[in-house]
Amino acid sequence: MSKTRRPEELNYEQAFKELEAAVQRLEAGELPLEEAMTLFERGQALAERCGELLDQAELKLRQLVPDESGGYAETDLTLEEEGE
Repeated sequence: MSKTRRPEELNYEQAFKELEAAVQRLEAGELPLEEAMTLFERGQALAERCGELLDQAELKLRQLVPDESGGYAETDLTLEEEGE
């Protein structure tokens, strides 16, 4: 059996894939309570890791906007809130 890696060692795709598998196993409802609780806690940690990585990616997003010289300048991406 392969060694389970800590969530902070996983990239987004790895953490999300493992989280999806955990959700499927939990939804099947065939695990003993103790194993289900352990898997649920692992899923919580994986979901937190995914959220952290998405937050980091959002900070890195940049956009090109027209500048005064007719070219483009890089600036932070601003997302409009829903309903605006």
